[in-house]
Amino acid sequence: MAKTIMVVDDSATMTLSLRSSLEMNGYKVLTAADGLQALQLLKTSPAKPDLIITDINMPRMGGLELIQAIKAQAGFRFTPILTLTTESDAAKRDEAKQLGATGWLVKPVTGGDLIRLVKQVVPGA
Repeated sequence: MAKTIMVVDDSATMTLSLRSSLEMNGYKVLTAADGLQALQLLKTSPAKPDLIITDINMPRMGGLELIQAIKAQAGFRFTPILTLTTESDAAKRDEAKQLGATGWLVKPVTGGDLIRLVKQVVPGA
């Protein structure tokens, strides 16, 4: 069965690029434009994501707040979360890790690098 990956990014171009790379490699993809939309999707989607990839800087609710909100939910406590951002600040990276992020990617990321990292953090991917 295909693994499900949620992509959370306010850039439609980035979302389309990630979706394309992931779907070409056999993954099912859910998308959200910001943290609030992602939380709503987690409540309503029948498919629980095996991995969440989130941008850090987004309107309404950014990635750090999203990570904190997801990790506070028992059903998602062990779901891996990767941050994908233009942010290269070490303090932000440390904060994301403390909140529960599994890994950190700096944009732009190639499709090959993305798939390699997905296979590292998602068992059976």
